[in-house]
Amino acid sequence: MLPKVADSLSFLYLDIVRIVQDDTGVCAQIETTRGTDTVYIPTASLSCMLLGPGTSITARALSTLARHGTTVVCTGAGGVRAYAGILPDSLTTTWLERQVHAWADEQRRLDVAIRMYHRRFDDDVPPGTTLAQLRGMEGQRMKALYRIFAQQHGIGRFRRNYDPAQWHTQDPVNLALSAANTCLYGVVHAALLAMGCSPALGFVHTGTQHSFVYDIADLYKADTTLPLAFSLHAAANPEQEARRKLRDGFRLIKLLPRIVGDIQALLSPATGVGNDSERQDVDMVQLWDPQLGVLPAGVNYAAED
Repeated sequence: MLPKVADSLSFLYLDIVRIVQDDTGVCAQIETTRGTDTVYIPTASLSCMLLGPGTSITARALSTLARHGTTVVCTGAGGVRAYAGILPDSLTTTWLERQVHAWADEQRRLDVAIRMYHRRFDDDVPPGTTLAQLRGMEGQRMKALYRIFAQQHGIGRFRRNYDPAQWHTQDPVNLALSAANTCLYGVVHAALLAMGCSPALGFVHTGTQHSFVYDIADLYKADTTLPLAFSLHAAANPEQEARRKLRDGFRLIKLLPRIVGDIQALLSPATGVGNDSERQDVDMVQLWDPQLGVLPAGVNYAAED
């Protein structure tokens, strides 16, 4: 079952709880001043469970989640910074295959990059535009955004600078932007794992295990991390403030379902997003054939004597 944008239970974030399996099902045990409260989790309705700080989970509970096809991702506070993911054996490879097919073909890869640009800036790309020209157009757009935000906050000229070797010498806006972007990457990473996509196969970025993470995260920076970072130009601790405010903001805009829908639209625009067809039952294990496509597994294909 694939994550469905319209499903309010596609993703569930938990922290400071103990997750166990009892005779009834998987539940979260929460320590309160009154004792221990128990909340049962509808695991069969979940596509992905995000485990934040202070969470522990038993092997029996993990087994139940795996049987129900629920992806489990260990994250930072508020669902940011995805550290590790446990993918169920039943997770379909549909979106991974669509990603690979688009990534391996130069024209289709460019088409995805163009769709990213259009979704990011709501602007059409002239026919025949190359990837190099697209990068130049993106660079001009970002410079314009930096200039607009800098003027709005009266901080003069701004230049994006990311140098880990001189981290503490950077201005507050750059510090806040780097911290906020890192949080955004964690959320995107969690969504990609939940869908079964590869974070490494990027369409614009390349050469790192997080290339596709950076591609998708770029779609949301103008609406999330950029305005937040510039608003913290006078903050005493811009990194801490950026992480805290962005975490709270993610809860308000429900970014995870939005990311899933955008990835689906980028990789397979003709199929539509959020349709019931995206959740149809499929054979999880199949055999590949170059002429016939896929064949059912569990069949002996030896020729008759």
